[in-house]
Amino acid sequence: MMQDRSPPKRTAIRAAADGTQLELFRSVRGDIAPRDAQDLMTWPFFSLAKSPRTAPIAFKMGETWISVEAVPEHGMATIWDADILIWAASQIVEARDAGCATSRLIATTPHEILTYLGRGTGRDNYDRLKAALDRLQSTTVATSIRQQHQRRRHRFSWISEWKERLDASGRPLGIELILADWFYAGVLDSGLILTIDPAYFRLTGGLERWLYRVVRKHGGRQVGGWSFDVAHLHKKSAVMSPLKRFAFDLRDIVRRQAIPGYVLEIDRSLGRERLNFAPEPIDPFMVATRRVRLKSAR
Repeated sequence: MMQDRSPPKRTAIRAAADGTQLELFRSVRGDIAPRDAQDLMTWPFFSLAKSPRTAPIAFKMGETWISVEAVPEHGMATIWDADILIWAASQIVEARDAGCATSRLIATTPHEILTYLGRGTGRDNYDRLKAALDRLQSTTVATSIRQQHQRRRHRFSWISEWKERLDASGRPLGIELILADWFYAGVLDSGLILTIDPAYFRLTGGLERWLYRVVRKHGGRQVGGWSFDVAHLHKKSAVMSPLKRFAFDLRDIVRRQAIPGYVLEIDRSLGRERLNFAPEPIDPFMVATRRVRLKSAR
């Protein structure tokens, strides 16, 4: 079956909760590269735990500060919930690069999001998707990032609101969601977006997912790679476990080389633990094979 690669469409105009007039942006299916927002890759905005977290995140490093609060009913938005934001960013960037108009108000279907993220489409998966949308909507964030004056407070939820759409007979048509203006503005800034490896969605651990995003943001394709003190990484993660446990889990990720596209190493030469990471060497044969496959597919 051919995939629908037609340009995204905008239709009905609707007022957001803040009074802003929004035109509806309809998502499309297709082989769209996943993109992530660098601000979300760098700083601790999400819970890394699979069990519900209600304890707030209160993070400060230099002039940058972040406060994340959750409600007991839903818990804090998790790094798995953030996959929905990656899907949304990918849709918006794809449309923008194609010269199409975009909007914070997106119409889509649960099936489209789930298949893009490589998840199942059974009833349990639909229910988990709705729970993720609830957490993204109920979690509140305040941050100085991208504020002209660092002391200014910008408070938002990742999703301002979302709803299920039904036809006249009550059958589901899909969902609509409104993204936070802070997030949407960052996605539209091409300098704040990075393409990520689709293998990211197959990472099952919260810490290794978080670490991939940090490594991808700071390591990029630099031959020399990058490094961080383990204690510094522990602070940036905002996990609730102590440093000793964090370091143990980090060493296990290094032992398994669990981060796609990068080689990890623990360095103790300076008397303290540092994580070194660099891109995997590129295999010229694999690159040539991929080019042949792309040409034959055209």
